[in-house]
Amino acid sequence: MLIITIKQGKEKSLLSGDPWIYLSAVEKIEGRPQERGKPGVTAIVQSSARQFLARAAYNAKSQIAARVWTLREDEPVDHAMMKRRVQAAVARRAVAVRGADPQALVMVIDGEKDGLPGLLVHSYGGTGGYLVCQFNAAGVDAWKVTIVQALIAATGCANVFERSDELLRKGEGLPVIWRALAGDEPPQRLMVRDGSRLLPTDIRTGFVYPR
Repeated sequence: MLIITIKQGKEKSLLSGDPWIYLSAVEKIEGRPQERGKPGVTAIVQSSARQFLARAAYNAKSQIAARVWTLREDEPVDHAMMKRRVQAAVARRAVAVRGADPQALVMVIDGEKDGLPGLLVHSYGGTGGYLVCQFNAAGVDAWKVTIVQALIAATGCANVFERSDELLRKGEGLPVIWRALAGDEPPQRLMVRDGSRLLPTDIRTGFVYPR
């Protein structure tokens, strides 16, 4: 496993809740070269005094060198963690999703707020509709299969589509992809609620058609 040592004093923001570790805060990285080259690989983050601080997803290609998964030394980053966090996020917003207009895009997972840095998931049309996912960081991208399986199990929605934020994924050194990850791809044109208006929208890309 990689070990990231951060510069003296830089642990303060981390311990106060900042989930991002910038490249400028890193003193050194120890580990095998092949591990360093894997986007999203799990790393231990330690202080300059070699005290455990966090487990994080490391990405050598990003200015955000690591995104924190957990500050707990006894919490492994594994399939069970991803499933727990997906389930918790879905449960947290279950009432809002059930009560939403079926033509609205409703937030299901909101990245760092749900302990899944870089992951955004919106629901359209309830269990019979679509989940639109954005894997905007290497850590969640590396756990994509587990996350999609957990989403389907937690929501009952079988249609999962990956939508790319081109700027963010390129900044992470990740390929820009639009594709169905499970079930059917959404139609090119759906009516999406925006306040009091219904707008013809391609939810695969976010493009709103002129009326």
